[in-house]
Amino acid sequence: MHRFHVRRGRLWCEEVPVARVAEELGTPLYLYSYRTILDHFRKLRGAFAPIHALVCFAVKANSNMAICRALARAGAGFDVVSGGELRKVLQAGADPKRIVYASVGKTAEEIERAVKAEILFFNVESAQELEQIQAVCRRLRRRQRVSLRLNPEVDPHTHSFITTGHRASKFGMDLATVKALLRRSGQFQNLLFVGLHIHIGSQILKAQPFQKAIRRALDLIGWAKGQGIQIRYLNIGGGLGIVYHREIPQTAAEYAGRILPLLKGTGLTVILEPGRFIVGNSGILVTRVLYLKESHGRRFAIVDAGMNDLIRPSLYGAYHEIQPVAQNGAARGGGRGARYDVVGPVCESGDFFAKNRRLPPLKAGDLLAIMGAGAYGFTMASNYNSRPRAAEALVNGGRWHVIRERERYQDLVRNERIPAFLK
Repeated sequence: MHRFHVRRGRLWCEEVPVARVAEELGTPLYLYSYRTILDHFRKLRGAFAPIHALVCFAVKANSNMAICRALARAGAGFDVVSGGELRKVLQAGADPKRIVYASVGKTAEEIERAVKAEILFFNVESAQELEQIQAVCRRLRRRQRVSLRLNPEVDPHTHSFITTGHRASKFGMDLATVKALLRRSGQFQNLLFVGLHIHIGSQILKAQPFQKAIRRALDLIGWAKGQGIQIRYLNIGGGLGIVYHREIPQTAAEYAGRILPLLKGTGLTVILEPGRFIVGNSGILVTRVLYLKESHGRRFAIVDAGMNDLIRPSLYGAYHEIQPVAQNGAARGGGRGARYDVVGPVCESGDFFAKNRRLPPLKAGDLLAIMGAGAYGFTMASNYNSRPRAAEALVNGGRWHVIRERERYQDLVRNERIPAFLK
């Protein structure tokens, strides 16, 4: 559920009319519901309350510092995948002891900063990465906790671009490699092998793939115990699906109901890494219709947001509901409307948000809300076509707050330099 609702023909975010924010801040605009974010976090945390669990928000889904701050104050941990994400969550007030660090390509500099910050542990993706962490810790004279990422070879039945637990994936290590590293754990004098990590993909709608992966992880933990290696943490990753269109995902309670029977009694601290589940339906992208045109029998609504603002439809063929921010008289009267291709101004054929989508009658100047844009929206935005990135705002009850200023043209050239020979 989310707190975007239509009242008297107008779209509201909590107790604020979306049009009011858009008129003041301009478009394109990302708008988030603070209460929805906290609702989703608390539902998941509550569902896993029967065991010792830590919910670590996947920062890659939405790294705005205000959102990270809100979650940190609510007691969340964080799953980071870069030195930049680590810096942001620490600055937002995250407890380092609640930070886990993933990524297949951690640099020595990133590792050093995380070790000095005293994070909970690294999720290790390869044998060479483990050697690198050991070398950094030896130089710093520190000891560091690590968790090995197992690729459990489970098909989560989701889009191939967001599948991470199958045999051909770059993520994690196969069973034989993980066992070999655990046997050698005593050789890594600066490392403490405390955890096992699995993550099989994103936007997963059923529990069965999670159950299969967790059973394989528990089998490995049992094997390790037989070798005298005590695994204390099991990181079961994220990947819970949400509603974008007609999906029927599992609720937090339904997911926990399927997973908890496998985990109760193990004595393990369980870590979850949700991102999309917490913020996906907590945000929208607001855009304004610039022009309407018809060509070769197709009707186009050209809007001021582009694929540089929200790339998911172009990248994944992702579906996002689109609805008018304020319905006109024809729409309120029950008119069928028309079918539109909703496209942006970027010079790419892939610059679209919807194709052949039935919408109420549109006119230039209308505001549209692209729903379910809170996850992997702004974080994947770019300056392609030298377009400034959108503003972001957060609604809490009846008030809204700017949490990122709109970029300006001078921001596009701030870090560029013309060499002397061209002057």
